[in-house]
Amino acid sequence: MRRKIKAKKPLEPDLEYDSVKVAKFINYVMGEGKKNAARKIVYGMLHDLKEKGNAGDPVKLFEQAIENVSPIMEVRSRRIGGANYQVPREVRPERRMMLGMRWIIEAASAKSGKPMKERLFEEVLLASKKDGEAYKKRENTHKMADANRAFAHFSW
Repeated sequence: MRRKIKAKKPLEPDLEYDSVKVAKFINYVMGEGKKNAARKIVYGMLHDLKEKGNAGDPVKLFEQAIENVSPIMEVRSRRIGGANYQVPREVRPERRMMLGMRWIIEAASAKSGKPMKERLFEEVLLASKKDGEAYKKRENTHKMADANRAFAHFSW
């Protein structure tokens, strides 16, 4: 029997841009409970988007980047009759946004030589133009789902 899922307390919007997505992104960037450091990184990145990214509203550009990177389909492993199949599944909206944010942060973290703020700025700018490592990861995920379309009837 499944456990009952408690309702989560809704996340407060961030202080500067009044956006829930920015607040969630700050929480994903945060490491070891250092929220102020994460805020400095994310707000610095958004400030750079406004200055260098030629964006009137940096939050819109940021949300566009997340939308471009977020996967629609993914593959889940299922064991059927002693064989493991990669079954394509649609991604729930909450997970879609979470994966998009995580992939942007991972792509920025993988680079080196610059402060995290600048690496995030570059990755978000590339993602908003449908380019960059995070976008490539989305495309690979979709290719995997497309290649395993024959096993879609195993999803239930």
